[in-house]
Amino acid sequence: MGKNQHVVPNNGRWSVRGAGNTRVTQTFDTQREAIARAREIAINQQSEMFIHNRQGHFRDRNSYGNDPYPPKG
Repeated sequence: MGKNQHVVPNNGRWSVRGAGNTRVTQTFDTQREAIARAREIAINQQSEMFIHNRQGHFRDRNSYGNDPYPPKG
């Protein structure tokens, strides 16, 4: 399983950062663009994507890997 991806605010723009990394992977003008790129990386690495709001707090998360609690049915 790869690194979880975080969509974080960065000087008025939005960046994708791998968990534990000090440097950002890529920076975008909109959060929507950053989410799309983070989703691509998370799917490729079978990891999770965490979306932060402008204050840096978690807003949402999605799992694209081996989810330990898959829905039944």
